[in-house]
Amino acid sequence: MKNALIVLAAVLLIIPAGCLPTVDKGKTKLMTVDFQQGQTLQYKFVSSRSIDVNWGLPTKNEAKKGGNKVDKSSESMEMVVAYTPVKVDPYGLTTIEATCKSVKATRTSSGSSRAGTSKDAVESLSGVSFTFTVDAAGRIEDYSQLEKLITETGEKAFRPGSKAGRIKEPDMVSDFIATQWFLWDSVSSIKKAAKGIRTGQSWKSKLSVPLPMIMRKARDVTYTLDEIRQTEKGQIAVIRSSYALAESVPGTWPKPYTGSFQMSGRFGFLSDYNFLDLQGQGEELFNINAGRTEKYNQQYKVQLDASFPMGINMRPKITIEQNLTMELIE
Repeated sequence: MKNALIVLAAVLLIIPAGCLPTVDKGKTKLMTVDFQQGQTLQYKFVSSRSIDVNWGLPTKNEAKKGGNKVDKSSESMEMVVAYTPVKVDPYGLTTIEATCKSVKATRTSSGSSRAGTSKDAVESLSGVSFTFTVDAAGRIEDYSQLEKLITETGEKAFRPGSKAGRIKEPDMVSDFIATQWFLWDSVSSIKKAAKGIRTGQSWKSKLSVPLPMIMRKARDVTYTLDEIRQTEKGQIAVIRSSYALAESVPGTWPKPYTGSFQMSGRFGFLSDYNFLDLQGQGEELFNINAGRTEKYNQQYKVQLDASFPMGINMRPKITIEQNLTMELIE
């Protein structure tokens, strides 16, 4: 795909045929996502979060100290996905088949004995394959199979045979979306990528915010090419990222649930969620020579409050610490 971007740069800059632009390796780097026909790459994804709910009510032991009751819980999804290019066009679209080799979700909670006893909807993805297409800049152009799979998985989160209407159990479908819908975002979001990028240069994008409650939120991302490291594997671009709460969510992002329903658990009991803050940072190691991500980590903290039902004038405070990682499995 590097060849495709170089040709594109030649056309845009109206350079005569045969005079392809050269990149000053001391100042700029051309970063593209490259694929080799039939070469499978496996990545391990982990999405985990700790959740504190401060109810604003003093416990018996802490009442004299002014302390409040805080329920602590956690959720984690671990997944291995293999990506195989089945049709490669360095000047156009590349078709990739993705296979979820394994998916495991776990939960713990200080406020519920049921935590971790039911199967999460995302675990049904184990062994499932889907295809998507990517352009020469690493942008995913056809999400249709992935979008269908997300909808089917979201439907499996609903309690079967409920006489009380549609009841949705806790699930980590939004975490699956966060790992698969935004593949190679750091590289594909570079503006005028054919001109290369300098160390210290920054650019903008948006990523999703997976949550334990039903909310569609996005984080504004600022990527910065921090440094280039020379390693035995090749030149590694160190891409730093910082996050803040975005004002809007792109309408093209998938919606895993349809229709009206009630969510079970404490996050169905609470309502009227209000985001107060989101801050965080991350790092990605991108192999320039191989045209692939070696690993990334994204960490951020979300703070929000919510309403009690039945008009009770209290707003519990919720703190979520989120960690998303991806790592190439050799």
